[in-house]
Amino acid sequence: MSAIVLRHLGKTYAQYERAVDRLLEVVTGRKRHREFVALHPVDLEVERGEVLGLVGMNGAGKSTLLKLIAGTILPTSGHIDVHGRISALLELGAGFHPEMTGRENVYMSGTVMGLDIGQIDALYDEIVAFSGLEEFMNQPVKTFSSGMFVRLAFAVATSVQPDILIVDEALSVGDGAFARKSFERIMSFKEAGGTILFCSHSLYQVEAICSRVIWVHHGKIVMNGDPAVVTAAYSQFLETGLFPGEEREAVEQKPSYECVPAGMAHLAKIEVAAGGVTGHDLDVESGKTDVAITVRFVSDPALPAPSVAVTMVRQDGSIIASAGSLNDGVVLVRRQDGSGEAAVTFPRLALLKGDYWLNVYLLCEQGLHPYDQASMVARLCVTQQGLEQGVVSLPHQWTLPAQGG
Repeated sequence: MSAIVLRHLGKTYAQYERAVDRLLEVVTGRKRHREFVALHPVDLEVERGEVLGLVGMNGAGKSTLLKLIAGTILPTSGHIDVHGRISALLELGAGFHPEMTGRENVYMSGTVMGLDIGQIDALYDEIVAFSGLEEFMNQPVKTFSSGMFVRLAFAVATSVQPDILIVDEALSVGDGAFARKSFERIMSFKEAGGTILFCSHSLYQVEAICSRVIWVHHGKIVMNGDPAVVTAAYSQFLETGLFPGEEREAVEQKPSYECVPAGMAHLAKIEVAAGGVTGHDLDVESGKTDVAITVRFVSDPALPAPSVAVTMVRQDGSIIASAGSLNDGVVLVRRQDGSGEAAVTFPRLALLKGDYWLNVYLLCEQGLHPYDQASMVARLCVTQQGLEQGVVSLPHQWTLPAQGG
């Protein structure tokens, strides 16, 4: 049996120029609004245990589709059949009351999700421990930082052990260590056979996590199929403005930079190679293997060229090393449409034995505002010869006194 079945599902919004027009429409019976089709009628089935990815530009209709499935908005046409309990990571913490304490919000949110007090009591300690906010649970959430707010919301939303998990741009919440915890929780849900709907601008993560991907554009499904095929086609669209099967002449009629959201930039593709071998789990010999990271991006050409940064982190999320184009005085070169790429190489990687993860960030030209990020893009499995201890092998030399001195 399918976990989710959509039949001719669509959503249209009525838009009014003035607030009074809504009242005048009711009184006079004359139409005073224009219609905006957020989602054209769509048929879609999601099987149990499937991980379905959604890609598309801002405003394409992805979030509308997910909200319809989650039941937070009602469809204009069609119907939805959902088999199982849904937990949706949409607009994390939107249901929190700022005047209530963290504890009170946990109980309120759990009740909204259909849990009784006994069930929330049983989950409470786990929720608090996962969020890492033990010292703040009796404080009003209006006093929380944005990171604390998101951490608690994520912990609550993923604690109910749902049959279907909807994730809308939630893998990069909180600080580095918590982002890893959130990623691992979602991955454990996948490995347990849960059904996941995963929406992200990180095409690398979409391709790595999902078993099938749909591309949504202007409220319509453009492609539906193999993750590698769909993400490659979407990446090409972001760079060239061409849909699958279109010819180059289309670019002259509609410049590709119009396809990049104004004021935005996104990571399009990331490749990591160790010793010339590209992959996700890479073997590295300390002091001998070169590690290279190639990053492709798309950006609004009206903006200054972005910067790229890479971090190497340990299993606990602590940063061991980093490299940034801005810090190194490298100005990225872009094509006219705002796309570009950059590559950084760590020759004869000096890390000592252990497992390390690579994270990639796309930042503004000043390195302050993050446009996009991809966590855990590759794991470096480092081995070494000899008994040297620590994290990194530093250059050093021994000096001995001359014999007979």
